[in-house]
Amino acid sequence: MRPLLAAALFAATLAAPGLARDRGIPAATPTGAPVTCIPIVQIDQSLVRSDQVIDFRMRGRNQVYRVTLDQPCPQLGFEQRFAYETSLSQLCSTDIITVFETSPPMRGASCGLAPFQPVSLAHR
Repeated sequence: MRPLLAAALFAATLAAPGLARDRGIPAATPTGAPVTCIPIVQIDQSLVRSDQVIDFRMRGRNQVYRVTLDQPCPQLGFEQRFAYETSLSQLCSTDIITVFETSPPMRGASCGLAPFQPVSLAHR
């Protein structure tokens, strides 16, 4: 992968610390069948909801994909930051994310993703 693209992907996947922790996990209603991949350039925001749930908000439309990991990913919900590397233009359920720990700065646990479920989030 080109270094510039890798850096952009890393920066784009950092979730705002504290944001999701304060709100909890909003209820979600499935709006279609799960998909195995989503286009990276369409990801507007990744919202870490817990050690096991990540919502991906897509650009230019009101679309959210929820990933519920098969098992909790240690420190993901606390740090609310992760990185990934892919050689494709898509993020897929077979890809691995790595928690980015801030104190001290280092790589944390690596965990496999799961299918991307299109959802409608409940408003709070």
